[in-house]
Amino acid sequence: MKPCKKQWMQTGAALACSLAIVLSAFPTFADDSIEELEGQTSALEQELAGINEDILDLTNQISTTEMQVTILNGEIERTSDALAEAEAKEAKQYADMKTRIKYMYEHGNATLLEMLFSAENMADFLNKADFIENLSEYDRNALENLKEVHQQIENEKNTLETQQSSLTELQASLESQQVELQKKAEATSTNLADVQNRLEEAKAAEAARIAAEEAARKAAQEAAAAAAAAAAGSSNTNTNTSSSGGYDNTVINSGGTTVSADDVTLLAAIIQCEAYQQYDSLLAVATVIMNRVESPRFPNSISGVVYASGQFEPVWTGRLQNVLNSGPTSLSLQVAQDAINGARLAAVADCYYFLYAGTGHAGINIGNNVFFQTW
Repeated sequence: MKPCKKQWMQTGAALACSLAIVLSAFPTFADDSIEELEGQTSALEQELAGINEDILDLTNQISTTEMQVTILNGEIERTSDALAEAEAKEAKQYADMKTRIKYMYEHGNATLLEMLFSAENMADFLNKADFIENLSEYDRNALENLKEVHQQIENEKNTLETQQSSLTELQASLESQQVELQKKAEATSTNLADVQNRLEEAKAAEAARIAAEEAARKAAQEAAAAAAAAAAGSSNTNTNTSSSGGYDNTVINSGGTTVSADDVTLLAAIIQCEAYQQYDSLLAVATVIMNRVESPRFPNSISGVVYASGQFEPVWTGRLQNVLNSGPTSLSLQVAQDAINGARLAAVADCYYFLYAGTGHAGINIGNNVFFQTW
């Protein structure tokens, strides 16, 4: 027994070294962990969303300003037309007044005197005198009114032009801000794409590391099992403890159940991922899964148990899907069907959990997996 034990220890040490070498070949992404990169991605996505909202707001403001400028342009045109009309009226009134003044200058005051002296009576004389006075007063008032209207329209036009200038400056400022925000959005999008690429690389590296670790683990399991088998063969004993690895390999029956063909295949695939291609090892894992299906503490279906969050490593690393794609072995399918028909390995009939024996967890070691009842 001692030479075999020494050989097993040497084999285990060699496999441990091999595992360390394999795992050291994969980057750890210490500076850019998946969690950090996911956090950066979320922050950049939120920043980009905020920038896009600002751009949309500026676009709306620019549109509103453009509309206001257009309205003001129309009002300026309207005011310019009114100003031109007032100027024309003012010019006409002024021209008419000049004509009358010129007439009176050329003909002197004789005409006015003739008009006055042609009065038939005093009342007529006073009326004609009032007419002459009112005519002069009308010319003065009409001209003053036209000047006031002209000034009001000109003031209004100046006000509108000032507002138009302010709105034009505001529009230019908003467009400048929009350009800057678009540049910022482009830079943020570039940064986001870079972080997303690094995140994908980190996830790929992590998946490769897990796959390599699992391959090394299974290789260690297989080597350990081979060493154990060699040691058992050299002992030349026929006791039940040696043949079963120190556990009760009795198969008991707890009563069968009816499931779909897909559930049979799924059970076969998961036990194939988690155990050696050896009947007891496969049935031990199947017993744990069926115990969970029958327990109120766990989902009440094979798929529910297998796909429960964080329970079986082959689910989230993709190994389970690979086996489902290629199809389980005939031995895995046989053990799965036996378990569904009620077969249970007596040694683990009350167990609900298992781990790789290399973790050092206490329990019943079957095929380099340790089985136990509770955490």
